[in-house]
Formats: sequence, C-alpha cells, structure tokens
Amino acid sequence: MPSPFPGMDPYLEHPDRWTDVHTRLMVELGNVLAERLRPRYVVAVEQRTFIQQPDELVFIGRPDVTVAESGAAERGASGEDASAPTAGTGTVAAAPRVVTIPLPEERHERYLEMREVSSGRVVTVLELLSPTNKHRGAGRRGYLNKRRQVLAGRTHLVEIDLVRGGRRPPIEPEPRADAYCILVSRAGRRPRADLYEFGLRDPIPVFPLPLAPQDPEPEVSLRAVLDTVYDRAGFDLRIDYDTPPVPPFAPADADWARAQLASARRS
Repeated sequence: MPSPFPGMDPYLEHPDRWTDVHTRLMVELGNVLAERLRPRYVVAVEQRTFIQQPDELVFIGRPDVTVAESGAAERGASGEDASAPTAGTGTVAAAPRVVTIPLPEERHERYLEMREVSSGRVVTVLELLSPTNKHRGAGRRGYLNKRRQVLAGRTHLVEIDLVRGGRRPPIEPEPRADAYCILVSRAGRRPRADLYEFGLRDPIPVFPLPLAPQDPEPEVSLRAVLDTVYDRAGFDLRIDYDTPPVPPFAPADADWARAQLASARRS
C-alpha cells in the first residue's frame, strides 16, 4: 500500500521511526543502484559510528527523565513501607524516587559508495541526512567533517535531506526552512552544485547520479524506492495518521495535509 502523500511522507520523519526508515531506504537504494550500475561499478553500504552524549540527544516527543513506578518508590529494598516512622527516631524517612540517568548512545549511520570495479576508486558518495546531522553534537560534527573531505576531493556527492527542521549543512543560498532537498555536487563543477528543492505537496523529483565522465548518469527515482520500503516495512499498519506528525506541519500545510489524508481514506 502506498503512502497517502504525493512525495515525502512527513510521518516517516518521527525520531522513533527514522532509524528504521533510514536503514531500510539506504539498503534498498543500494540494491537498486547496484543492479543498474553493474558491471562497471559496485555499490557498498558503508557505516559511520559515533557516540552521542546525553545533552546531544534529540528527545522530540519523549521525556528527558522518567519518574519511578507507582508504588515501587514507596517501599524500601526490604519491601517495608518507606513512609513508616524510623525505629527509635520518631521521624519519617524520605521515600526515594526511581529515575533514569541519560547515558551516551552509540549511533550508526549508513551511506552509499559507488566504486569503480577496475580501479576500486570511490566515484560517488550518497548520503541521507538524519536529525543527528542537523543538530549540534557528535553526529553533526562527524558528518560535516566527512562532507568537507568529500568536497575537497574528486568524489561526487549526493546529499538527500528528507527531514524537516534542524540546521542544514552549508548551502548558499539556504533552501526554504520547510523544504526537502536533494543536492548533487559534481567534483568538476565545485563550488557550484544542483539543488532539487521540493515541499510537502510536491512529488519527489528524479535526480541524476554522477559517475565517471565517460559514463552516462542514470536517473534515480527516490519515490519508487521509498514506496518499496513503505510497503515492505508495513508503515501503513504502523503509522497513526490521526495524530500530528513530528516535527509538526507548517501552518500553511496543515489544512492541505488533513484534506489529503481524508481523501486517501475515501479512496
């Protein structure tokens, strides 16, 4: 079953869902490209790992601290009522609360490398941005460092941003704040690059995948890949479209989105 939205489905952006979406989309896109690019190229699914500190975590729609279970905090380790007077003192002992201490989290982000079979050279890197790349912390620092290395070399870069909100990697002039973007940066044209900018109401544009100069650039239909992922993962069964998305709709899109969802239910 396809998504009820004509382009990017904003409900896929939820932080509790995005890791699954990101992983599935990169693997499926890698499979599609590998079939189209052989035998000249192989497509490798690579992984970047970083440690995210508690103050860098993106808790959108989740509490920062969880307070104790009801009743459990009212008893001591022995099972006795902690609110009872302490023997021999006549005072009441304070009942502790069970809380959660945020801990560092190990994060993994996948990206694709198009490698020339004859030389083993990485010709193109394809990245799909995550919220961690657009908020302060180790995820953004690591990604920007990798981006600078690619842009300083002879490797093409394709950067896909399907997450609204946060601070994008540098692009001049900056795209609209509420837009989705696909950036195609060919090594021989830098600092110029092609930016495909689209909104919630727009279809996802087809984009060319740059390769070695002698090879034609295949067109990539990201929407077709996203439809496959949406169907195989059963997102139509997992998403409650009666709740607001995270991040929320822009005011100009809220009424349109409600009408779009209502139309999808009738069809």
